[in-house]
Amino acid sequence: MNVEFIVQPEEALERLDKTLMTHHEDTRTTIQRWIEEGCVLVNGEPQTKAAYKVKTDDVIRLEIPHATPLTLKPAHLALDIVFEDEHLIVINKPAGLIVHPTPTTQEDTLVHALLSLPIDWGVFGDTLRPGIVHRIDKDTSGLLVVAKTKVALLALQAMIKKRSLKREYLAIVEGVIGHEKGTVDAPIGRNPKKRQQMSVVAQGKAAITHFEVLERFAEHTLVRCTLESGRTHQIRVHMQYIGHPVFGDPLYGYRKHILTTGQTLHAQRLTFEHPMTHETLSLEAALPEEFESVLTELRQEKPLKELI
Repeated sequence: MNVEFIVQPEEALERLDKTLMTHHEDTRTTIQRWIEEGCVLVNGEPQTKAAYKVKTDDVIRLEIPHATPLTLKPAHLALDIVFEDEHLIVINKPAGLIVHPTPTTQEDTLVHALLSLPIDWGVFGDTLRPGIVHRIDKDTSGLLVVAKTKVALLALQAMIKKRSLKREYLAIVEGVIGHEKGTVDAPIGRNPKKRQQMSVVAQGKAAITHFEVLERFAEHTLVRCTLESGRTHQIRVHMQYIGHPVFGDPLYGYRKHILTTGQTLHAQRLTFEHPMTHETLSLEAALPEEFESVLTELRQEKPLKELI
């Protein structure tokens, strides 16, 4: 199936990928990939730049490639399913499990495990991320929502963009935070000196993290973090930026406190409107045993006096 249309005056100077999304329902990532692969013609010529600014009367033609079956092999891993219906599934991901495969990934991922479920993932075509709405880091535990249909995927991704899908995390951070609440509003991008890390950089993408103190210990603090954006390593980078890195973080924490179970960061709660039934879902995942063990040890330390 192909899509062809003429750019109207009110669409002029929009990005090509954005314009295509108004004429064909699919994810922005998919449309950008099709543009890069030369599947989009502007006035008969391939246009491989998603940021191309369309002009009035441009003739846009999208030649949608035929979907091919998924080539990944399913892996029968135990999954903690918190919620499931015919439209979506919510998983409580354990720390240590990667969400989706990458060119350098050699181990089984959450996607491999999802493929073993009796779900028609072929509707997403040959992709390494079928139905994946958002990610959490390998060594972060907690809730992750996955769509079963393209309609659900588009709706859920739109919620994230509009910030109506609320994501709350619990984290143990280094040091004692003196105030009760705070907001970190700092752009995040690739660290120019350490390419495997992200950092707060002037040319980065906008990122906002809200946090509130739940419990203080002798040298640590338990906080709840709420995301307004979803940048790579966002909470880990922002907490390091304000001098309170996540305890046990191998990339951004203090090296003497590295944990074999990964950083103490847990995606505890998801709250959103179901894309089809419009019911409000508020789902919660209990803290993993390793996280609870760290809390138990911290609570046995001599507590600080109440901060005034």
